[in-house]
Amino acid sequence: MSLIKKSIAEFIGTFWLVFGGCGAAVLACGIPGTGIGYVGVALAFGLTVLTMAFAIGHISGCHLNPAVTLGLVAGGRFSVKDAPAYIVAQVLGGILAAGALLTNTGIGAFATNGWSDTLINGVNAFGGHASGMGAALVAEIVLTAMFLFVIMGATDAKAPAGFAPIAIGLALTLIHLISIPVTNTSVNPARSTAVAVFVGGVAIQQLWLFWVAPIAGGILGALTYRCVASTCCCGCCAKKD
Repeated sequence: MSLIKKSIAEFIGTFWLVFGGCGAAVLACGIPGTGIGYVGVALAFGLTVLTMAFAIGHISGCHLNPAVTLGLVAGGRFSVKDAPAYIVAQVLGGILAAGALLTNTGIGAFATNGWSDTLINGVNAFGGHASGMGAALVAEIVLTAMFLFVIMGATDAKAPAGFAPIAIGLALTLIHLISIPVTNTSVNPARSTAVAVFVGGVAIQQLWLFWVAPIAGGILGALTYRCVASTCCCGCCAKKD
């Protein structure tokens, strides 16, 4: 499969992630009497990844996330030379999805990621005080690390075949259940960028964290799995012929 086709698959997949996940958050979460709530939003994000993993996993690997792409590079599962094309496709697919959502909703509650009270539908999800930058940083690093650990394990050649999309989709659902009240859940720089470019202001000012923390966490999680699953992290202990 050519890199162009793989990148197109990533573009479409990330479009579906943002349109389905963020769309659930801004269109269906807060409807009085019929809203799907945070559990519904968490499931929406998980289902977008699960469905796309079955649809395009055999084409591009279904990363849909720069942190996943770079984590897999660190974990030895993906070529670094193909990473830029994937990341560009993911960001552009997410932005197109966010733009499409604007035709159905206002910008005020647009599933932005952040840690300040000024981001509506953001960290202050339960009406309390914002969690703060430190809490946001820890949450995004830890949860993205665990996400990559699950991805690496579920797609390992030794893992049960055919179940990886289910494990990965459920992992993303759990991640959202944990961290929607903290950062509105990113663990994905493309998803955060997609809505931030339309919201602007504080969302753009705080966007850096949702690139730095997920990428750091993704690399950490992938390297951790690589060490746990292999006899030697650096390969220096590999058996000689």
